[in-house]
Amino acid sequence: MSMKELAQRVKGASIKLAGAGAELKNRALAQIAQSLKDNKEEIIKANQEDLLRSEKENLPDPLLKRLKFDEAKIEDVVDGISSLINLEDPVGKTLLSTELDDGLELYKVTCPIGVIGVIFESRPDALVQISTLCLKSGNGVLLKGGSEARETNRVLAEIIIKATEKAGIPSNWVALLETRSDVNEMLKMDQYIDLVIPRGSNDFVRYIMDNSRIPVMGHADGICHCYVDEDTDKDMAVKIVVDSKTQYVAVCNAAETLLVHKNIAPDFLPVLKEALDGKQVELIGCLKTCSVIPATPATEEDWKAEYLDYKLSVKVVSGLDEAIDHINTYGSGHTDSILTADKKKAARFMEYVDSGNVFWNCSTRFSDGFRYGFGAEVGISTGKLHSRGPVGLEGLVIYKYKLIGNGHIVSDYSNRTRNFSHKKMNKKYPL
Repeated sequence: MSMKELAQRVKGASIKLAGAGAELKNRALAQIAQSLKDNKEEIIKANQEDLLRSEKENLPDPLLKRLKFDEAKIEDVVDGISSLINLEDPVGKTLLSTELDDGLELYKVTCPIGVIGVIFESRPDALVQISTLCLKSGNGVLLKGGSEARETNRVLAEIIIKATEKAGIPSNWVALLETRSDVNEMLKMDQYIDLVIPRGSNDFVRYIMDNSRIPVMGHADGICHCYVDEDTDKDMAVKIVVDSKTQYVAVCNAAETLLVHKNIAPDFLPVLKEALDGKQVELIGCLKTCSVIPATPATEEDWKAEYLDYKLSVKVVSGLDEAIDHINTYGSGHTDSILTADKKKAARFMEYVDSGNVFWNCSTRFSDGFRYGFGAEVGISTGKLHSRGPVGLEGLVIYKYKLIGNGHIVSDYSNRTRNFSHKKMNKKYPL
């Protein structure tokens, strides 16, 4: 089947899926969850094949960690699906209602985007999260995972397709792409595909934007920061920094750079180094950092680095304004956290740091669709389209205006026989 035929089929199915009710979609989600549990041995076997092949191909350790899809990961995605089922259906919600005139009522109502093309990295759990979010939000989806996960992705896609067909969802709503040529063809299909979501480096996202007329919701690098202010609880700050860096290093919301106020650096950095030494974290520091603790001297490139590994860049700064300037210069707009007891400083940080997620006294690892209560996420948008930060159900719907009249014509308003009232209503769309 050609890429064009595949896109046409998904487009046709997406139109049918857009009208599916919440009960049908939730029944299909429950069927997916059960099918994943029923077929876990087959999934794990396929994943082992991917892991063995990738090890032989010398895939970097951070990517191997993302690639692993064991029983615990299967339980995690099943829990995510259960959470998704319990969320309100995002389709058909009335966002605005206005009486334009007597008997002429305007409604702004949420609806699916249509067909979404998602290109993601080596994490097989992303395939489950993305497809189930698209299903719940009524969107058709074309999925392209990393080639290193091809066996796992094939099994997962087959399970999801069979489960949703069994539940009564229109067939062809989801399709798996497997080659780079498929992606290049997909980027030309703006008549069938409404949105592309690439998950990867800034260069990769830029490539997608430069080679497609389809709107792109970018999920780029996760260059996340923690800033330790002079007015902070040192024990709390150590705990948060260690969690931000080491709770799971191979993810986009792990901290990559630590900024420390100059007044607290002499006392704080040695304590932090001791804690990070216990996690085998390599510290890469500025000159002031290296004068306080042993660290590898940092270069300009280190402030731009997404290590996804047990490495952390450390810079001593003069204060809050330098920290904000550093983050806005070198960060990727993902997630940044301030650790301070000063409420005014926290407010200034959260106001002026230009990122999709800004935190006060908590780990950057909280930047996640499941932890936010979104069920899961298709990615974390570092751009400024209609959705920013973790993109869950609300980020996968758009809206349409629905106008209900009773013989109303514009001529009556042009000649002033009738006049608009434009009264705001608190009324749900009635159809």
